Amino acid sequence: MRDDQYLRLQALSEKLTDVFLDEADSDKWPGAGAALQSMDKATRGDRYWSKKNAAATVMLIGRVENLVGSIQGDSNKGHGAAAVSDADSELDQEIASAEKEAAKLLDKVGAGARKAAFDKRAIGNGKT
Repeated sequence: MRDDQYLRLQALSEKLTDVFLDEADSDKWPGAGAALQSMDKATRGDRYWSKKNAAATVMLIGRVENLVGSIQGDSNKGHGAAAVSDADSELDQEIASAEKEAAKLLDKVGAGARKAAFDKRAIGNGKT
């Protein structure tokens, strides 16, 4: 693997970890602090989606970290970046796939914020 790819993987891992820490904050989830039986169906669904999204992000972090760990292990054995040619398309494809998955998750996070902003514009602040 090329050095630039390895550095991009590490940066992606750090970026995803920041996203996960934000997503996993249960105080920010819909219905935070409310008893489950007092939540309506939409709030429960949104809360469930928030949990699922955080879980998907942490799974993606695990995959990226596995790849980084594998690269570090190979480097320690003397099979480092110098031994890998630019034609290593399998790793390039895996990196591209991880980046696409990360972009989708980041877009989902942004979609939630955009939806909240739209709802606020459309519904207003509740005052008539």
